[in-house]
Amino acid sequence: MKQLGIIDSAFVNLEHPNTPQHIGGLGIYDQSTAPGGSVRFKGVIASFEQRLMRQPIFRARLVRTPGNLDRPYWVQDANFDVEFHIRHIALPQPGDWRQLCILVSRLHARPLDMTRPLWEAYIIEGLDNIVGVPKGAFAIYTKMHHSLVDGAGGASFMSAIHDLEADPKPFTERTTITVDTPPSPAYLATTAAVNQVRNSFKMAKGAVGLARDLGKLALGVARKEIPMPSINAPKTRFNNPVGPYRAFDAAEFALDDIKLIKNAVNGKINDVVLAIVSGAMRRYLESIGELPEESLAVSIPLNMRTRRGVTEDNNQIGSVFLDVHTNIKDPIERIKAIMASADEAKRYGEASPLVDVLKVTGMFSPALTKPFVNLYINNQLSKHMPANITGVVSNVAGPPFPLYSAGAKMVRYYGMGLLTPGMGMFNLAFSADGVVTLSILADRDTMANPAVYRDFMYETFEELREAALRLQAGEKAPVRKSASSTITPIAGAVAKKPGATVAKPKAPPRKAKAVKTAKPATAKLKSNGAAAAKTAAVKKPAAKAPVRQVAKPPAKAPVQKAKATNGKPTEPVKSLFIEPAGEGVESAKRGDAVVH
Repeated sequence: MKQLGIIDSAFVNLEHPNTPQHIGGLGIYDQSTAPGGSVRFKGVIASFEQRLMRQPIFRARLVRTPGNLDRPYWVQDANFDVEFHIRHIALPQPGDWRQLCILVSRLHARPLDMTRPLWEAYIIEGLDNIVGVPKGAFAIYTKMHHSLVDGAGGASFMSAIHDLEADPKPFTERTTITVDTPPSPAYLATTAAVNQVRNSFKMAKGAVGLARDLGKLALGVARKEIPMPSINAPKTRFNNPVGPYRAFDAAEFALDDIKLIKNAVNGKINDVVLAIVSGAMRRYLESIGELPEESLAVSIPLNMRTRRGVTEDNNQIGSVFLDVHTNIKDPIERIKAIMASADEAKRYGEASPLVDVLKVTGMFSPALTKPFVNLYINNQLSKHMPANITGVVSNVAGPPFPLYSAGAKMVRYYGMGLLTPGMGMFNLAFSADGVVTLSILADRDTMANPAVYRDFMYETFEELREAALRLQAGEKAPVRKSASSTITPIAGAVAKKPGATVAKPKAPPRKAKAVKTAKPATAKLKSNGAAAAKTAAVKKPAAKAPVRQVAKPPAKAPVQKAKATNGKPTEPVKSLFIEPAGEGVESAKRGDAVVH
């Protein structure tokens, strides 16, 4: 039995039906690599069980103290049943990327059962019409409470349940499993009373330390040794109160292309991720007439493991805010401004005790914190917050080599964060085996159709890449587009999609209006990670519904050109797993993009 640390307890205290405090991930697997060329559901369960038996935290459940007077405890569950936590479901027809996104959105919106070990996994079959997914592929969606792991810990969990080869050697060591006898209410009440006295001394000591650290921070700022970020972001739709429903989508890029942009500006991968998100935010809000003149701001997590040292917390995270300069149109100027802001935020975060503000919600007893959280969320008090932070942008580095689950090779992985009151979007970049995926998790009331935002991420990326090539070439004039670095294709992947129109997204609850197109013929394209054809031609739109066109693909991309009726080409396929650009907008036009 182990008591939760302050940060871990904070995530339990913040749990609410509108803002469940779990993180998740979606992996796609090719079962042809498994011994015998196939994987059975029982094989996946056995693989999970063998590995999780070596991770006691995933067999532990919460035990609360009487009256919530003290932080809860982790107790090894004597009735742990792995089959309760792993479910087997099939994707609804037609089994395409949009259906997968809707299913994952619904699964991620559901709170975990707080009386059991706080994680779940769903094995999803029926991925029959997702571009580039090999025949028989399946997905595994996992979610775990943030009190169990942070972002870095989540990557460790992913490594723990995977193998490094398709046919690994079986475990030979015997695993000893221990279970705890649930403590009696009398014991918990007595311990809580003792801890109240101890915690009062700890809080007093912590207050002294906080005052000392704030004094050092003020002195450093006065001497201009520590930058003081100035966050004066405007309020946008993403600052609205968060509802209980979610919307999910994702984009993916070759890691070599991200590095090309990074090297051109002498930046970091995280700078490129922030620039892509910033550009997509700018385009999205501009398309609906809501782009403010001032820059938006985001929160970025900080890994505090080195700074805090050894603690009782599973979570070792802090956060800082920074401007992402959505008011700058030029891509190179914008990414350089982001680099400067990120450097200031990092230096400030290293010196400021305020990055640990999450400790406040875990420091007090749940009897005080939980009612306040409910009052805050139920009464939508986030509308009155002075700091308007658009959302969270996180970057997690995964393994640079292939992983396997029950012999099936993981070919893509998309991470998912959580939403907090007043921050209705979470962008999470995850790099693994030469591919960077960038996922979008949004409040459904704020962004009903994230496919539009996803397309803007692709446009921003292409703009950044072309600008980086010009910068490297030292030319002011536009340079000829070159082929993107190829993301390893999946053999036999064939896209058969008609062209689609990209329309201006509308603010909820009004439905988005789409511009009609001349119907093109179905095109047959090779899935090679690069854009597959030119943009579909569209009729002249009405004045109030401006239409954007997806950037043309690189000229040298190894693509099989397709003919279309009236000589009009089809929409490009941007990703191995993501449907052609604009497909999500057509779904919105049909009125069937609602996620509940």
